[in-house]
Amino acid sequence: MAYVICAPCIGAKELACVDVCPVDCIQGGPDQQQMYIDPATCTDCGACEPACPVSAIFIAAEVPAKWHAFIEKNAQFFR
Repeated sequence: MAYVICAPCIGAKELACVDVCPVDCIQGGPDQQQMYIDPATCTDCGACEPACPVSAIFIAAEVPAKWHAFIEKNAQFFR
């Protein structure tokens, strides 16, 4: 079960999560609304979650109902 970046990241795109990810699964560029986690690459280490200053990262099973669409949005970014 991978981690997912949700709505609080939109516009913020803080990069602390990128710096702590040991497998470089967090991507997104200046032309993207937010950062994204590749569910196929994420090792579920959890290092990104506490590093996020806007509390936008959740384990997929714990994504709040109002942000469930972000599970697919993250996966779609890597297709």
